[in-house]
Amino acid sequence: MSDTTTISRGQAAAEDNRPPILRVNNIEVIYDHVILVLKGVSLAVPEGGIVALLGANGAGKTTTLKAVSNLLRAERGDVTKGSIEFEGTSIDRLTPNDLVKRGVIQVMEGRHCFEHLTIEENLLTGAYTRRDGRGEIQKALEMVYEYFPRLKERRTSQAGYTSGGEQQMCAIGRALMSQPKMILLDEPSMGLAPQLVETIFETVKSLNEKEGVSFLLAEQNTNVALRYAKYGYILENGRVVLDGEAEALRQNEDIKEFYLGLSATGRRSYRDVKHYKRRKRWLA
Repeated sequence: MSDTTTISRGQAAAEDNRPPILRVNNIEVIYDHVILVLKGVSLAVPEGGIVALLGANGAGKTTTLKAVSNLLRAERGDVTKGSIEFEGTSIDRLTPNDLVKRGVIQVMEGRHCFEHLTIEENLLTGAYTRRDGRGEIQKALEMVYEYFPRLKERRTSQAGYTSGGEQQMCAIGRALMSQPKMILLDEPSMGLAPQLVETIFETVKSLNEKEGVSFLLAEQNTNVALRYAKYGYILENGRVVLDGEAEALRQNEDIKEFYLGLSATGRRSYRDVKHYKRRKRWLA
């Protein structure tokens, strides 16, 4: 298959024959008016899909999520080029609060629970934008407890005294309380034991299939991410260097070497691959 064919299939394959709920169009992000972090990043998330954003630490995954959720300005960052659309409408200038009301919410890396509040109090903070009454909020709370039975057991415990896995469940559960259409999930496996990682990703899969929540997840654990996602984008140094169906990426020999294991000489940059330049979509 030619490089041209691979490139032309990129966005179409990501959409999986469904209209994209999220479309990121050739965005650039600059911090402090000087530091260029993202360089022409484009991606699409189909409605009801799970898309993985992959790459090493510092590749630009978190910055991409924050560009979508409009959290960059709090860190003196800004989208200087390109556009971001959710359900066909530009969201570039909306506040994070407005985005939550529209159904877009980010679960931050590191979980960020309110440590002095109980698990249940943390969950209820996720419903602060809702105006549909206590009864509906209580139903949402029970739904969260169905997906995360451990949280129901620990609902009166202070979040700061719970385990890392329980805090990650709490962070995702809090996002669910806002009735999201799409969750931006940042490094959900970070610092968790393998068994807990599987539990978290199985729950993501269930939420996607049963509740129709779309996911864009940033993850360093490429192996587990590609088992649950349908499509993936690989970032390096602020650029998308490769994208494709998750299964195809899993079988890609370069991905196996550089993201699923080590070469004989140790981990290398994707730029060292001799075919790399032929795959770079931004080259003239």
